[in-house]
Amino acid sequence: MSIDQNTRTELEAAAFRRLIDHLRGRTDVQNIELMNLAGFCRNCLSNWMKDAADAKGVPLTKDESREAIYGMPYEEWKAKYQGPATPEQLEAMKKVHPHGH
Repeated sequence: MSIDQNTRTELEAAAFRRLIDHLRGRTDVQNIELMNLAGFCRNCLSNWMKDAADAKGVPLTKDESREAIYGMPYEEWKAKYQGPATPEQLEAMKKVHPHGH
């Protein structure tokens, strides 16, 4: 890529915000489905955000990073949108992540 680092960072941030907006609009897609198909989920994104904040010395709690990704407190999102995992989803998760998520 032949663009300067600041522009690249701005483009990456814009793409990340678009991904978050897309996932917020797709509440029908369960985290376990994301994990089974893509190897990451909304919780992973929030963990990565927290890791980045920790690396920069920026105070950010796990709950705050999850709210930044989900657009609401995680427990509220779970109550509204997260259904129980099916036996098939759980079995697929074991194959994709044999040591747990």
